[in-house]
This record gives sequence, C-alpha cells and structure tokens, in this order.
Amino acid sequence: MDTSAFWDLMERSARETGGPDERADWLTGRLATLPHTSIEDFQVLLDSLRNRVDTWRMWGAATLIFQGWCSDDSFWYFQLWLIGQGREMFERAAADPDALADAPAVRALAGRSRREWNDGEWPGWEKLDYVAGKAYGNADDLHSALRARAHLFRSSPAPEDDRTETDRRYPRLTALLAGPGT
Repeated sequence: MDTSAFWDLMERSARETGGPDERADWLTGRLATLPHTSIEDFQVLLDSLRNRVDTWRMWGAATLIFQGWCSDDSFWYFQLWLIGQGREMFERAAADPDALADAPAVRALAGRSRREWNDGEWPGWEKLDYVAGKAYGNADDLHSALRARAHLFRSSPAPEDDRTETDRRYPRLTALLAGPGT
C-alpha cells in the first residue's frame, strides 16, 4: 500500500459511512481483505503521518480546540482524528496548525462548551489506532511484524519548540475559539 492508496481508503471511509465507529469498522473490513504486508504498510503510513503532527505546536492547537486542556491520550487520539479529516486538511494543518481554524469540524465546535460536544464530533478518533491490528487478526502479531521491519514507535512529541505565546502562534484558532466555552 502506498500513500495514495492509504488516503483513498481514509477518504472513502468518510464518504461511505456515518461516523467514526462505522468508519473504523469499514476500514477494518477493507484492510482484512488485503495481504498482511499491505496491512503493515497501512500501519506504517498511519504512524508516519502521526509523527508529522506529533509536535508541541500541534499540541498547542489541540489544547486550544479542547478549551485549555489536552492530555497525552487526548492528543494521541487528536492526531488520528486529524488524519481522519482527509489529506488536504491534514497537509494544511501539518504545515501550520493554525490552519485548523478552517476545518469544518473545528468550526462546528467553536463557541460551544466541550460538555455540549457529542461523541461523533469530538476531535479524537481512538478506534483508528486499532483497525490495522484487528484486520491483521492479532495486534501483537502486527507489532512483531512491524518490529521486524525496524518500524519505530513514538508516544510523545519531539521537542521542537516551547509551548508559549499561544495567541501569537495561533491567531486564527485563538480568535475562532475564544468564547463562552473557554
């Protein structure tokens, strides 16, 4: 599986299903029909995309979207959610996290308290992290195969910059999300 096939699957899952749980099930079903090497490729691509947005700058943007709070787990699931927004939005946000101010899903949350968000609009997609393992038949076997390919797993952002000066770094997100819920 190459990058184009990965994005095609991700974007088809959005068009052909009704929400994050259905999308994860759809992806699992599609991946399960592929050879194990393609499922491994899917996971490698997913992880490499995550690594691109696993930065302090993106964590700062996620914290703004989450209205001042973002745990390790919520940031992990936020990265997966961002991938689920599609290639165009992902690439824009990876280049400049403040571009998330243009994401329709983020705009739909603006001005509303987190307590008002329903499960389908929450900016996190934990289940995406499990689709390749389920499609493979056993997540431990998938991880063993990935280790044999010398695939590296990371779990926290690379320290590229500090997390200060929020308003200057994210002027559009700050303007969009400053409201009653913050």
